[in-house]
Amino acid sequence: MSHSDDLLWEAVSGLSRFSALLTMAELGVADHLAHGPSTTEELAGRCGAHAPSLRRVLRELTSMGLVRPAGADRHDLTERGAVLRSDAPDSIRSSIRMLGEEGFWYAMGNLPATVRTGRSAFAAQFGNLYEHLAARPETSRLFNDYMRARAVTFTEGLAKRYDFSQAGTMVDVAGGKGHILATVLHANPGMRGVLFDLEHVAEGARESLAAEGLAGRCEVVAGDFFAGVPAGADVYLLASVLHNWGDDDAVRILRNVRRAMAPAGRVLVLEVVLPDDGEPHLGKDLDMRMLAIFDGAVERSRQEYAALFDRSELKLTNVIELGAGASLIEAVPS
Repeated sequence: MSHSDDLLWEAVSGLSRFSALLTMAELGVADHLAHGPSTTEELAGRCGAHAPSLRRVLRELTSMGLVRPAGADRHDLTERGAVLRSDAPDSIRSSIRMLGEEGFWYAMGNLPATVRTGRSAFAAQFGNLYEHLAARPETSRLFNDYMRARAVTFTEGLAKRYDFSQAGTMVDVAGGKGHILATVLHANPGMRGVLFDLEHVAEGARESLAAEGLAGRCEVVAGDFFAGVPAGADVYLLASVLHNWGDDDAVRILRNVRRAMAPAGRVLVLEVVLPDDGEPHLGKDLDMRMLAIFDGAVERSRQEYAALFDRSELKLTNVIELGAGASLIEAVPS
């Protein structure tokens, strides 16, 4: 079998392994094994599962190193599997559940229909993602947990690797609950922050930032970035924002930021930057998800971001790798 054939079958097998991982997350298997080994029958009773079916999934999870045999038909949780516990500091349980959520699962399974028509099958079936989330509080919570878990590595990288010493105020555009802004403010005690997002997000952001002890240093402003953003700041952060929009909409957002920023201001775009070569890259995988879920959303290369900036009276000045596949792209007024 050739190397290319190996890669193809690895992708096919990945779907089965993810399905087993999703089952582990949905049924709370790691939580139920947290205090020691259990038989399949005991575990099925705790999970509310069909024991013979669960036994087959446990066999796959064992091959993945997430559980291990602990006697006759008994299973124990491994260190690798412990990240599926709800109470683990680095838990990915919510993230896995989000990726297997009805709409996401539908979107990826119907990618051929999206490519045939040019219209997201998810959008056609479920509407705009954020409206979909707003109507489903539990799904919205999973999505926020997923975004927080995904952001941990590059958020820490942003705070450590970018020099904010000359910045008095930073506006986090579409900053969600403010976990990125909070990390930057904690690392830069002299800075103030403004979190800007839609009205239904703003209240949660106020609570989250207050819990971080930042209510006195951070203002939360509700609004629509297509209409405008808070003016006069030194730094504007757009983290995982532009990839949600096609080029014309992305330019509208950037032009509003350009109009609002201080004369010596900077724009920081935190996104995955696609390489120009044909090698495998996390961004190419993410791009399939963007294609499936959003109309117009796309991951971009450095050249493509430079072109967006050029249309917005901005100039790309630096790209800093932050880890976890993400990069920080800096731009200044042209």
